[in-house]
Amino acid sequence: MAGLQYGIIGCGMMGQEHLRNIALLQDASVVAIYEPDAGMRALSAEAVPTAKMVGSIEELLAVEAVNCLLIASPNYLHLEQLEKIAAIRPLPVLVEKPLFTDPADAPRLAALRAAYPAPIWVAMEYRYMPPVARMIEQADEATGGIRMLTIREHRFPFLEKVGDWNRFNRNTGGTLVEKCCHFFDLMRHILKSNPVRVMASGGQSVNHVDEVYDGNRSDIWDNAYVIVDFASGARAMLELCMFAEGARYQEEISAVGPAGKIECLVPGPGRFWPEHLGEPPVAQVIVSPRDPKGPHVVEIPVDPQLLEAGDHNGSTFYQHQRFQKAVKGTQPVEVALDDGWWAVAMGLAAQKSAETGQAVSFPLPFSPKAS
Repeated sequence: MAGLQYGIIGCGMMGQEHLRNIALLQDASVVAIYEPDAGMRALSAEAVPTAKMVGSIEELLAVEAVNCLLIASPNYLHLEQLEKIAAIRPLPVLVEKPLFTDPADAPRLAALRAAYPAPIWVAMEYRYMPPVARMIEQADEATGGIRMLTIREHRFPFLEKVGDWNRFNRNTGGTLVEKCCHFFDLMRHILKSNPVRVMASGGQSVNHVDEVYDGNRSDIWDNAYVIVDFASGARAMLELCMFAEGARYQEEISAVGPAGKIECLVPGPGRFWPEHLGEPPVAQVIVSPRDPKGPHVVEIPVDPQLLEAGDHNGSTFYQHQRFQKAVKGTQPVEVALDDGWWAVAMGLAAQKSAETGQAVSFPLPFSPKAS
């Protein structure tokens, strides 16, 4: 087939990052953009002056040159937009996480999965961060089989987005869906197993507590602990804090088994690193065998051009490279609809556990069933 010619649905903060990374790809271009917000539409037109600006998804799908799609709209729109695409012109699509936000949407997802004839790739950038990918590659050998997996993200508060949509659980699915579906996806991906039970505690302690929009007070959470038991017998834990941007590393992931421990340390976006501290930190992977003892530290530098193009440690570019191959049929989809579905189901279960104070066990009405 010809090179990838993207139609973009939603070009806000994350959509802009996608534009910058698509521009770095070989044999790919953006030919049409649907972005309702005037400010973001102007930025998109400046970034890709050759792209056609359209006023609806229908208009975008009518652009004959478009042969694949990217959805980077607000969370609560993703499923509805996928259904519209399926009804009109079901092209290969890369859809940003989370795949959906409402537990009641599970039957619609099942119908979409059964009928959609083209690849659907759910954007899970964290899998493709170079230090995370290196850790995953070496994890089984370093640990002798993972029994405990811990993911810590200590980061900055939610950024301002168009219309402040990300300040409310009803729009995002809740922080444990919006933000943490990345980490639940990593858990399943690393452990190669599905969850059986989730226990969580979380809430809104510091961020956005005094913010009011159109008479409604922000209710988005800023911290949580989540423990997940897996069918394999492994356990995983997430520690999220969104008022800890003073930390040297943003993500710290560790996996431990009978043979030893492996961990990776990932810095946050370079644009947030204070100039007075000098050069920003470089990602690391650390292998710590039990015998002989002695941690082995390897730095994992990332191409500065990729760091400049986005806030995800180069992963957005690497994800697009793989999506490109999947569209061309030279490799399978690596993050399929069921992967995105599981990640949200785990997040919804964690939100429910934190709200009720009770563990939540799978299967659940909104978790994926065998296709």
